Amino acid sequence: MISKLNLEDILFLDIETVPETQRFSELDETKQQLWELKSQYQRGDVSAEVFYERAGIWAEFGKIVCISVGYFNIQGDIRTFRVTSFYGEEIKILKDFKNLLLSHFSQAKHLLCAHNGKEFDFPYIARRMIIHNIELPYKLNLFGKKPWEVPHLDTLELWKFGDYKTYTSLKLLTNVLNIPSPKDDIDGSDVARVYYEEQDIDRIITYCEKDTIAVAQIFLRLRGDDILDESDIKHI
Repeated sequence: MISKLNLEDILFLDIETVPETQRFSELDETKQQLWELKSQYQRGDVSAEVFYERAGIWAEFGKIVCISVGYFNIQGDIRTFRVTSFYGEEIKILKDFKNLLLSHFSQAKHLLCAHNGKEFDFPYIARRMIIHNIELPYKLNLFGKKPWEVPHLDTLELWKFGDYKTYTSLKLLTNVLNIPSPKDDIDGSDVARVYYEEQDIDRIITYCEKDTIAVAQIFLRLRGDDILDESDIKHI
């Protein structure tokens, strides 16, 4: 039961991704052809060039521009949730995130938690690490692990209660659980534009950190705990 888990053993996270290049035309010819093949069923009658704005959701055609993480520090009755972000060049983001796992979240008791993390965040990070020839940390290396040995929590999966027919967005779940919405500025469809056209990484970091906080809030509600107040959250 999740109520038995120690909150301080969980690393909450969210990632933001964009297409690997700003424009489809900037891909080499081979990669353009591969994108056309990869996207043909999803895009229907939309051209591969126009549909490329959505390429960020595929690790083979996208890249990570921000990983935000949060973790609890509990001293007696004082509960603090500390949030920080990794950004810059993707290879640096991945190496810094890996160093965090190795230095502070490498023990058997430690878990990673994200919303739809098992389908998106965790495999995306692992694939991008392999692409950059970064050895996977134990917490992301699932080869040979049995399902109950995988150190991942997923608030989407927890909310499904075994029902795999539907998807519940982070925004919808925070609404129905009466959690302050993290979506007060941009949404996922805006990230590539803000990154490439506005070049405003701070805006993306703020968005990513709000989602990370929302994941932690959902997890608290699923446990039956009180959610965090603004005063409980520390940005570091």
